[in-house]
Amino acid sequence: MSFTSANFRAGFSVRGMFLLVLLSFAALALAAETAGAGSIDTFQLIMRLFGGLALFLFGIDQMSDGLKAVAGDRMAALLGTMTRNRFIGAITGAFVTALLNSSSVTTVLVVGFTTAGIMTLQQSIGVIMGANIGSTMTAQIVAFNVTQYAMLPIAIGFGMIFFGKNEGTKHSGAMLFGLGLLFGGMGIMSDAMYPLRSFEPFLNLMARMENPLLGILIGAGFTALVQSSAATTGIAIVMAAEGLMSLPAGIALALGANIGTCATALLAALGKPVPAKRGAAAHVLFNILGVIVWLPIIDVLAQLATAASPAHPELAGAARMAEEVPRQIANAHTIFNVANTVVFIFFTGTIARIVEKLIPERPEKLPERAKPVYLDEVYFEAPALALDRVRLELVRLGEGVSEMLDKAVTAVAKGGREDFREVVSMHNDFTRLYESMIAYVAKLSQLELSALQTTQLTNLSAATNTVDNIGDTIATNLVALGQRRLESGAQPSEVTRQAFQPLREVIQGSLRKAIESVRDRDGQMAAEVIEMKDQVQELARGLEAHLAKRVAVDEPNRVLVYGLETDAVEILQRLYYFAKRLAEVVVAATAAEEQKGDSSGAT
Repeated sequence: MSFTSANFRAGFSVRGMFLLVLLSFAALALAAETAGAGSIDTFQLIMRLFGGLALFLFGIDQMSDGLKAVAGDRMAALLGTMTRNRFIGAITGAFVTALLNSSSVTTVLVVGFTTAGIMTLQQSIGVIMGANIGSTMTAQIVAFNVTQYAMLPIAIGFGMIFFGKNEGTKHSGAMLFGLGLLFGGMGIMSDAMYPLRSFEPFLNLMARMENPLLGILIGAGFTALVQSSAATTGIAIVMAAEGLMSLPAGIALALGANIGTCATALLAALGKPVPAKRGAAAHVLFNILGVIVWLPIIDVLAQLATAASPAHPELAGAARMAEEVPRQIANAHTIFNVANTVVFIFFTGTIARIVEKLIPERPEKLPERAKPVYLDEVYFEAPALALDRVRLELVRLGEGVSEMLDKAVTAVAKGGREDFREVVSMHNDFTRLYESMIAYVAKLSQLELSALQTTQLTNLSAATNTVDNIGDTIATNLVALGQRRLESGAQPSEVTRQAFQPLREVIQGSLRKAIESVRDRDGQMAAEVIEMKDQVQELARGLEAHLAKRVAVDEPNRVLVYGLETDAVEILQRLYYFAKRLAEVVVAATAAEEQKGDSSGAT
């Protein structure tokens, strides 16, 4: 499994983010002019803030991509195996997310594992809780005032990328390079924001951000746009480092980021089966519940974060805020996610049940031809009856595939796109029926069967697979051949159509006769299908000779048409060999039954 940021970041999100930033700072510039704030160079402010944000986000992506390339596959494997219970799942989710530097990657992987059945819904909830803890690692790194060292990892990382001799070195260099860009972008944004310390309209806006609901909405919206909670909390920390954001406002943004980051999981679940949607819904439900629980007691969270962070009483005003609040925001983000996981980890079963009620398993509406008619587990009480039901269902499948062949050969000769769509639709339905049959046979094989019944089951399984192979050949090879004819505009002549008719009729007849031999358990009829081999080969050789003569005639697209027609001969022969294989199974089955009957009679 490979990872790239493109898998998790929709293109419209980046454009939306840029538009949001531009509009925000255009409004800021307008406010500055209205307020007569001549001390602020609005162009420089917008340029440096916008450029710093771009470097910051690109650095996050670059660092994440490097980490994923170095350890992504191993982390994905770890995530898929270390989830046997909710506690181990939470620890694994936190570790993988911290290492891959992206809760989005972890949640998308969880959605995929849930869809594939590798992970249950309850296990996925534990991993998602852990992922929220791991996502706080970036905020903790950003909270350290390391912008003055940004050039060091950039230089080292670039050197590793440029001079590295192997992929591992280059990927590690990309990780360091991204880390340096992250710090560099943060430093540029910090410098750009410095003049805003005395800009009254902006300070008033930041004061309004202390309203928790407003801060949460802004944090959720911005995170949903950029699909990175690290970006939202990072920007809050950068603003706090300039004394522009208070701890309550920073906490509100961080809480909103936890909700906004669910957008990635929701996007990953679009169009996916119910298990994937449930996994994404569990992520949303857990994150929203966590915010609701803390919303009335944000002051308590602020007090805990303050107590867990270093204080600087020797400073005052904005200088003290700039020194203390960044670490407090990072710690509040971590405390919030750790506390939520510790509390809700005991309610994963309850959350799973709520999600299952919110997103019920709706029975899929299948066409009649895709539904088994004869298969019922009630016959497992008498395996002989169950085996006969499999045979009847096989005949039904074979008759459907035979009808599909009739439609396909007509469509290849003179049909249009709608005809091919109908053939593919039939194949999809028969594939569903085949899957139901194989599932039934698998359960039947676990019963206590006699030696003869085991042989019968083996023969039925082989016959079912052969019929499915016939359907696959029709839906892929024949349909592709017809689509090539349509795209090229080539048309076979009426003479060639007539030349194909004997071979086509023999192939269609061999399949029908093979299916009838299954239905009637008629070994003699099956033997007749096998004996048709010489006739099929003779007709094929005669048709190939005819086509070779036709290619010499000066007609438009004669070489292209010749290629299509020889491919058609080869596909028809392949279909006969599948029909012959089906007949051989019937011959073997009837011989085994006769031998068993003779043995019983002798006894």
